[in-house]
Formats: sequence, structure tokens, C-alpha cells
Amino acid sequence: MKKTYTLLCTILLAITLVTAGCGKKSPKAVSERIAKSWAAESVKEGTVVVYTRGGAGNIRAEYSNFKLVLNSGGVATYTEFDKNIFTGTWAVDGETTLILSGLTPQPSGSGGTVKFTITSLDDTKVVLTRVDASPKTGNTINQYTLSTQ
Repeated sequence: MKKTYTLLCTILLAITLVTAGCGKKSPKAVSERIAKSWAAESVKEGTVVVYTRGGAGNIRAEYSNFKLVLNSGGVATYTEFDKNIFTGTWAVDGETTLILSGLTPQPSGSGGTVKFTITSLDDTKVVLTRVDASPKTGNTINQYTLSTQ
């Protein structure tokens, strides 16, 4: 009887440990998942797709220069399609807004701050929609599909 009780306790302990070790991992915060180096995969200016990586008929092939580097320490480097490079800080507000601030030099008409709505995010792709119109593209609201580099 004593051996059966000990064996039963050992089995229950083993099952408990295995079950506890297999629990779901908590998902990473948006700020952890977005902290990467991103490059343009496709870009829409307003409703018009003007760039697709590898596309032969791109209206604005210069978007191959577009990059967004979000370091885990909060430093952002933002390279626009015209190769202008801006450096500042970044933060995520809630789970749906990416804010680049203190950008130097200041992007045209931005006051040093550019905001994006995070439409979707996974490990290798993010879709960002600029909150304010871009003066460089004829005051359009632009959507950027970015992938990791």
C-alpha cells in the first residue's frame, strides 16, 4: 500500500510539473515586437500603390530607400524615399500608435514628430499608416507595408 501511494504521488507530481512547464507564454508587448529594422515592401500614397519591392512598373521606385530602424533602446532612424535621414526617439502609444519624436532634422511640416497607426504587426511584417498627410507626396495619407531586413 505504501509503495502504491508513493508511486501515485510521484506520477501526480510529474504530471503537475509537465503541465506547469507547458503553459502558454505571454505575448510580447507591441514595443518589443516592433523594435526592429524595417524596409519598404509596398507603399500606397493615398489609394494608389506607388511601390512594390521588386516591381518593374513602380511609380516611385525611390521607396527602395525607405527604412525605419527602431532600436530597443528607443532610438529611431527614419530614412524617407528621397534618402533624407532623420534621427530621434520612438514610442508606442497603446497598441496602435507609433510615434517618432525629436526627429532631427525635422521632416517637412512635421515639427519633428511623425505618427503612424499600426494596422497590423507580426514577427516579419508591419503595416503602418501615417496619421498626418505627407507634404513630400502631395499631402497624401500614406500606408507602408514594411518587412524585416
